[in-house]
Amino acid sequence: MTRAPRRPAALTAVRIPKRLTTAVLLAGSLVALTGCSDNGPKASPSRPGTSPSASASASPRSTVDPEQAAVLAAYTQSWQAQTEAYAKASSAGTGLRKTTTLQALGLVEQDLETMRKAGQVATGKPVIHPSAPKVTGGDIPKATLTDCVDTSHWTLIDKATKKKVPLPSTRLIRYVSTAQLQKWGTKWMVTELTAQKQTC
Repeated sequence: MTRAPRRPAALTAVRIPKRLTTAVLLAGSLVALTGCSDNGPKASPSRPGTSPSASASASPRSTVDPEQAAVLAAYTQSWQAQTEAYAKASSAGTGLRKTTTLQALGLVEQDLETMRKAGQVATGKPVIHPSAPKVTGGDIPKATLTDCVDTSHWTLIDKATKKKVPLPSTRLIRYVSTAQLQKWGTKWMVTELTAQKQTC
């Protein structure tokens, strides 16, 4: 029995029976600048697809202020680090802790452990389509954004055989994701990533 992705931040993981254990991915890449599907509800992305390797502020809209650009940059960097982690089934040396809090990182680490035990890694990169974030002030400034994550070009493979791991045909390849961030000092951190059971 399959389950829709339970989060996004890191990777949107799709759970299937333990024998085929998997963690399939969420991150953004310029590899494929495809838009979200016209089928199903839209996430209403406000920008073209970007990759984790591209700066979130590389092509900001004129309506995006410096604080919003900083949030997008932190979000994109978190995705880049996640993509690197899934490529080797380990967060070591990826810089994930620099952009993602322990609360959000815990879900990613669970996926990575599952992948290591199964001898799996991810190849390719996902594409993200983050909207302009909503930023609120306070003692600890917060931000929320909606994303359309496209995992079409993010593939789970068996590390030993290099063969693609079979995944449920019903899994969401493009899905809506929401992210929560907080500003710690001068730095924005991803505190929560949630994959919605909704295509985009």
